[in-house]
Amino acid sequence: MAKKRTKYFFDYTLLLVVFALLIFGMLMIFSTSSYEASMQGHSAYFYLRKQIVAVGIGLGAMFIIIFMKSYYWMRSKVILGTAVIGSVILMLLLFSPLAFSANGATRWLDLKIVNLQPAEVVKLFMIVFLAGFIANGPGRLRDWKGIGVAMGVPGALAILIWQISDNLSSAIIVLGIAGVVVFVSTKNYKWYLLGILVVALFAGGYVLLTIYQSKNGVAIDFRQDRIIAWLDPESYSSDTGYQTLQSLYAIGSGGILGKGIGESVQKLGFIPEAQNDMIFSIICEELGLVGALVVMALFALLIYRCLLIAVNANDLYSALLVVGVMAHIAIQVVLNIAVVTNSIPNTGISLPFISYGGSSVVFLLCEIGIVLRVSRSIKVEE
Repeated sequence: MAKKRTKYFFDYTLLLVVFALLIFGMLMIFSTSSYEASMQGHSAYFYLRKQIVAVGIGLGAMFIIIFMKSYYWMRSKVILGTAVIGSVILMLLLFSPLAFSANGATRWLDLKIVNLQPAEVVKLFMIVFLAGFIANGPGRLRDWKGIGVAMGVPGALAILIWQISDNLSSAIIVLGIAGVVVFVSTKNYKWYLLGILVVALFAGGYVLLTIYQSKNGVAIDFRQDRIIAWLDPESYSSDTGYQTLQSLYAIGSGGILGKGIGESVQKLGFIPEAQNDMIFSIICEELGLVGALVVMALFALLIYRCLLIAVNANDLYSALLVVGVMAHIAIQVVLNIAVVTNSIPNTGISLPFISYGGSSVVFLLCEIGIVLRVSRSIKVEE
């Protein structure tokens, strides 16, 4: 009888999907940003060059992670503690002279060589922390104390992100990652259904309160302004609803096949900084419904490959690392597309691997490196 030979799996499909998204993203960044860069007195390639540098750094980090000998050292108590303390320190550095503001928000650190957005680092750190905390004591989530730590630490950091950097979308993502990782690690599904119900009731009540205050002349804050604009963007077309309305114009004008790469009208100053959060609307305008569906299919395939790796991982720790990355990407994609299509109120959130943003793409590629490293540990018998 032939001897069974053991070899190790590597997910080339996932790697190819990531490369496809990165290349497409850089193409769309050039298409959407060249006009704005020229108007700012820069070269038409200004934003593209910066993104290429960030992608290069991210790919370098990704391949280092893929080929490192072991990743189990990340579950040590020292690393888990460092991830939490490091997250807090990074957020507090936004009060330091290193911090700088853009578009009315202080979310970045100027490290001279590169600009760093601490919230993006915190997302990665929380994936590492949650996977290690749960895997190091599988029985921890059987009582409220363990669940309290697993949700409380990311919850506290989410509050820091929200209050210090005024970045509610990143805070929601951190909480979402924690919720998904804890959900797949426990069997008490009824508590999650109760939690979803409570969140839905709170969100619905907040919307109703905002509508009541708006109709009765009660002062509302800028987030409530966004809710009112979300419900009726045409009535706020000159201020709060402007970006959303222009985005919808771009989507509608693209039709089925789009106007063609580089032919967008809305990117010519109508959608502010179109290369960032609203890049999906330009994809719809230039490539139409077909292009949008292809992009969504690529993300669906990426998430599916992560799911396969998580299911076949050798141990709980490896599986939870992949689940955390999968949750991060899935939540961010859904929220971005929902904002662009006015399915939820406008909140700044980038489209993974495609939107312009150095910190985002670097740490997303680090996360993909972790997933691919886990895939390398899966044994296949021939």
